[in-house]
Amino acid sequence: MLQIQKNLSRSFYAIISLPSTAMGFALSIQISALSWILTTKYNLDIHEVGIVWAAGPLAGIFGQVIIGLISDKVWFWGGRRRPFILIGGALAASMLLALPNIDRIRSFFGIESLLGVAIAVALTLDLAINISFNPTRSIIADVTPEGNARTKGYTWMQTISGFFGVLAYVVGALFGNYALIYLGVFIVLAFSVLPVFFISESKELEETGTEMASTVPTRSEPATRWGQLVRLYAAHAFSWIGVQTMFVYIIAFVQQKLAAGASSPAVYSGQVISISFAVLNTVGFILPVFVLEPIAEKIGRVKTHLSSVAVMAVGYFLIAYFAATPLLLYVLMAVVGVGWGAIVSLPFAVMSENVQKSRMGFFMGIFNLSVVLPQLFVSLGLGGIIQNAADKNIIFIISGVSLALSAFLWSFVTSE
Repeated sequence: MLQIQKNLSRSFYAIISLPSTAMGFALSIQISALSWILTTKYNLDIHEVGIVWAAGPLAGIFGQVIIGLISDKVWFWGGRRRPFILIGGALAASMLLALPNIDRIRSFFGIESLLGVAIAVALTLDLAINISFNPTRSIIADVTPEGNARTKGYTWMQTISGFFGVLAYVVGALFGNYALIYLGVFIVLAFSVLPVFFISESKELEETGTEMASTVPTRSEPATRWGQLVRLYAAHAFSWIGVQTMFVYIIAFVQQKLAAGASSPAVYSGQVISISFAVLNTVGFILPVFVLEPIAEKIGRVKTHLSSVAVMAVGYFLIAYFAATPLLLYVLMAVVGVGWGAIVSLPFAVMSENVQKSRMGFFMGIFNLSVVLPQLFVSLGLGGIIQNAADKNIIFIISGVSLALSAFLWSFVTSE
């Protein structure tokens, strides 16, 4: 074990954040470019785009739970989580390379259905991300003790990951989505492969805490608190209904409200979306370490998270009724970013301290169901409604209502 791991130094927190950053970067590319490519290059309608996006959650339902359960029990290539991070990272990089070449893949294999090939590529990409996302998050819990150190692990994860998420959207806005995709192939592969060789995993998960520096307090392994978990899952699920609605369908809002008079609506809408998500992720990566973590130490993680989600709900409603220009959209995306920074950091710390450490991968996979099931609902259940709606501000109304319900449900989660 390296000294930086024994001392839980900042460099170690940065290193353990990189594998998750790789998967987050791949997801950022998917969010920024998938709907754009499908609508502008391959001319799919918004309902068909929703069907393609449904492939990811379907992969996540099985991928994260199964991989989490397996990674709790196996040990090979010198680690428990390491093998799945390496495999998933390599596969995700390959599928990113395939994303802008769907038409060539269809021609090469002689497949008639473009939609079918798009679903296959999206499914494989998301399966690869899900293979790795669970281990990249579980390994943070494996190598950090409970308490503030665990919170720091996940807030650092979001800060590093969020920074590169912003980089993804900035590259997309300045150089185009194709440049973003090819850059992503390199970053995803490097951040998946290199960091795992600087992290030492323990064969006995229950003993991880005792292997830290002697100054780090530890406590015995807790029993799983199912009642707490169910309340947390429900609250988190409504957050993701709102977030995923924005990610998948914002293209329709931008095309109707902001890009109608542009000389090149396809290029313009892609730039607006990239900048919007850059602003969202800038706030989302700055807040966790520098704002949310200090606040959480004072008032608790649950209250901090509830407040952040409530702010996000307000931001969505403001976008629905007042985002008449790109500038207003960007400003309000900064408001939404308050909740985004919390959603992708604090719930992991809360969840990880309510489950048995020896089954962390399995419960991280179960936790992921509160993400992928809402994603599936959004992709399959809302596409037709949004496509038929005369006013596309319904997208952000749905998001605002979902986040308001999430904030309400978080009030029933017991503070630590």
